[in-house]
Parts: sequence; C-alpha cells; structure tokens
Amino acid sequence: MVVLLLAISAHEAAHAWMSYKFGDDTARLLGRITLNPVAHTDPIGTLLIPIAGFVIGHMSGPGVNIPLIGWGKPTPVNPLRWRNKDLANVMVSIAGILANLTIACIALITLKVLMRAGIFTTQLSGLSEPLWMLLTQMLLLNVSLAVFNLLPIPPLDGSKVLWTLLPESMKPALEALERFGFLILLVVMQMGILDVIFRPVVRVIVFLLYL
Repeated sequence: MVVLLLAISAHEAAHAWMSYKFGDDTARLLGRITLNPVAHTDPIGTLLIPIAGFVIGHMSGPGVNIPLIGWGKPTPVNPLRWRNKDLANVMVSIAGILANLTIACIALITLKVLMRAGIFTTQLSGLSEPLWMLLTQMLLLNVSLAVFNLLPIPPLDGSKVLWTLLPESMKPALEALERFGFLILLVVMQMGILDVIFRPVVRVIVFLLYL
C-alpha cells in the first residue's frame, strides 16, 4: 500500500505538472502538483479496492494470488488552454508513465548498489528484509503501472496518445470505445492477456537486476 500510494501520487502529480508546463494551471490551482497522497486519493480506487483485495487474498489462504489493483483521482486538465495541443496531449498523457518509470529506475539502481555492497544476501535479516521488500515492490509495481497505462484502451493514457496519432477519420471510433473501456479492461484481464504482456516484462526486470 505504501508503494501503491507513492506510485499513484507520482503518476497523477506528473500529469498535473506537465499540463501546467503547457499552459493549463487547472490542476495546479487544485493542489495536484504534489506527492501528498491525500490530494490524489480516490475513495474507491485508492482505498477500497486495494484494501479489499489485500483482505480477501489473505483470507483465501495460500495459493490464491489477487493482484494489487488501484487508481488515483483523475487529474483535471483543460486542453483548450494548452499550447501546441497535439504535443501537449501526448506529453501530458505519458508524463505519469515516465514518472513511474523514473521511480522504477531509482529502485533498480538502489537495489543493484546495495546488492554489490553485500547488504542483500540469500539470508535476509534485520532491516535488509523490509528494505528488500520495499525496493522490489517499488520496482515491480511502478513498471507494471507504466506498462498497464501504455495499453491503448480508454481511459488509459495509451488511448490518449493513440487518439493524437490516429487520422481524423478514425478518432470517432476510439471515442465510441470509451463507454466500454472498463468492460474491455475486465475482458483483457479475465482472458489472461495481461499475464502474456507482463511475463516478458518481469523477465527483463530480473535480467537487469541480476546483470
């Protein structure tokens, strides 16, 4: 939950900051350019869903793996105030993804430095165990959040980038999909498509960690 709150706060704050840089101060005036999780907390997406998943997972016993899923309060932006609207739409959309990847890179570098220094061994003890858990979760969750948001499915960030790149004739079709975005995401998760996507991502992370 600590890592999830940081990841969500950084993601939404990055959206707000980038929108401000392109001329829209809507989110800044609402105090959204901050890492304070209170400013980005959605009662259902940030609290209820993750806590319920955690409780159900532990009550179900070993062998039951419920992924940690959550989201923050959407960052309000006013595209009419952006300079260079097409570029702004792409940069504001990917800002949250870049923030998560930045945190993941910091966690990866810190892990490798501490591993080389001999802090982490095969037998974790004392402070090394919670530190290992914190850093590895920070790495995995932020990469997962970045990859997930790259999917071109409304309302994810990838769909907003795709909207900018699509020819005008195809944009109405993408807009029509927005009302079914949540259902499409549920189907994608139930069909195991996310597992297929994340499996090679995890392999790359492990390769970089033990390189």
